[in-house]
Amino acid sequence: MIGKHEWSVTNRQPSLKGRVALVTGGNSGLGFEVACGLATRGARLLLPVRSAARGEAALAALQARCPGAEAELLTLNLASLDSIATCATEVAHRTSRLDFLVNNAGVMALARRQETADGFEMQFGTNHLGHFALTTRLRSLLEAASGGGTVVTVASLAACKGAIHFDDLQSRRRYSPFGAYQQSKLSNLLFARELARRAGENGWNIHSRAAHPGWSSTSIIANGPASSLPGAVGKAEQVIGTAVLRVMGQSAARGAEPLLYAALSPAARDGDYYGPQGTGERRGPPGPAKVPPAAQKISTAARLWDVSERLTGVAW
Repeated sequence: MIGKHEWSVTNRQPSLKGRVALVTGGNSGLGFEVACGLATRGARLLLPVRSAARGEAALAALQARCPGAEAELLTLNLASLDSIATCATEVAHRTSRLDFLVNNAGVMALARRQETADGFEMQFGTNHLGHFALTTRLRSLLEAASGGGTVVTVASLAACKGAIHFDDLQSRRRYSPFGAYQQSKLSNLLFARELARRAGENGWNIHSRAAHPGWSSTSIIANGPASSLPGAVGKAEQVIGTAVLRVMGQSAARGAEPLLYAALSPAARDGDYYGPQGTGERRGPPGPAKVPPAAQKISTAARLWDVSERLTGVAW
């Protein structure tokens, strides 16, 4: 039986002394809490960030909470394939192996359609393609880890309502803020499961799991539709949305527990999905999550993998 608080960020077990972890989006919200959880257990952290100023502030906060934490900042913009390639090269200069990769960073429900530097719809391009390319470029470091590196890709309850529109992946014909977000998070889940399947079939020295935080109060809501509404209206929408998450959901620290569970629990298995165990998987202690039917189709996962290789120009 898993203890209620076994995977809280303050728990120091298991020891990760001598292990190296990279967390995307580690400067705030879930990523910051996951970084704290790994640092508390002794892992050396690589934290790629877009903003140097925010990164430095996060690093100070991390070291204040976890005195003695070993953490380094890197530069990464997941909306740019060039930036991803540069970051992966820098990671290889700083470590000879990568024990954990947590694909966490993302954007949510942008009110207006935007594109990445490479012309992809911003949510699909950042949340899925960016992490697909980063994971691919870090493959050799993951396989160099003793026992194999563990990749945790963060999905969302939104994946349950998602669909992969292969005829319009970039939402050029029709854009829906939440529809594009749902597609990106279903893509995250499909990628995690397909990586586990291919690793098992091909003997890759990599472990892959997926996790979601339930309803967690994080700053990602600031990137949503309300952020583009005028003045007080937009502010009110953001306040209401955050309040709902706090009342019906849980804190970022609790939301990070399924991610840590997926990475560290002896009970976690490759290809499986983890989340809160409360009603609707919105809150509660971590454990197995329900995999939506759309994420169970191997043919869909394989097709998405092939398309992702072609779009990003990186291959396994």
